[in-house]
Amino acid sequence: MLTKPDRATISALQERVRSLEGGGMGNRNVLPFGLADLDQHLPAGGLAHGALHEIAGGGNGAVDGAAAALFAAGIAARTKGKVLWCVARQDLFAPALARAGLSPDRVIFVEAGDEKSVLACFEEGLRHSGLGAVVAELARLPMTASRRLQLAAETSSGIGLAIRRWRRPADATDFGQSTASVTRWRVSVLPSRPLPVPGVGRARWRLELIRCRGAESADFEVEACDAKGRLALPSAMADRSPQKKIGRRIIAA
Repeated sequence: MLTKPDRATISALQERVRSLEGGGMGNRNVLPFGLADLDQHLPAGGLAHGALHEIAGGGNGAVDGAAAALFAAGIAARTKGKVLWCVARQDLFAPALARAGLSPDRVIFVEAGDEKSVLACFEEGLRHSGLGAVVAELARLPMTASRRLQLAAETSSGIGLAIRRWRRPADATDFGQSTASVTRWRVSVLPSRPLPVPGVGRARWRLELIRCRGAESADFEVEACDAKGRLALPSAMADRSPQKKIGRRIIAA
């Protein structure tokens, strides 16, 4: 004989469904960006630990690709512990990472040689609980591989940052395909802030949150990472309304 479920059972099931829809964010630690408009838009107020995050440049050029790497470096800089950075070839510029807050003495660089080896090092690093963050530069990220990476990150509660880097324009089409990543970001370089004297002002980026479990897509205009890995709002935007700061909201994730 079937019995009618009580209110407590229904509430428990509803909470479980909400947890699954939001990627389980409610039970995870997060790394705040320190910008209210950005953190309030993300589930639980920041970038989730125990999760895989994708980052790519807004275009196929090296400038936006470098900005994506610096965005990842700023995130890694604000974690605790060593950072594992996996690449297929040795072409990182350590002084640039240091300007984004990530000191070279915190980074363990792995030159894996090919993409398959990069994926293997990425997964193994994510399973190690003693690392602050694990970063890997990848041209392709198949769904099966991304699921393995996400599960590895959940095991250690680490932050996995997959920088999607393409050496051929044709490879960029892979970025639009579904993966198990919790967030997906696109970084584009904007003109820097004018200075009252000759010189180059602090770099500006357009951050596009194009996928996020439990939140809508959105755009943010920010000043690039400082020497502590922190972003900032451009001074001209500091007093605008929240809707104007965020820009456009695209679709529910």
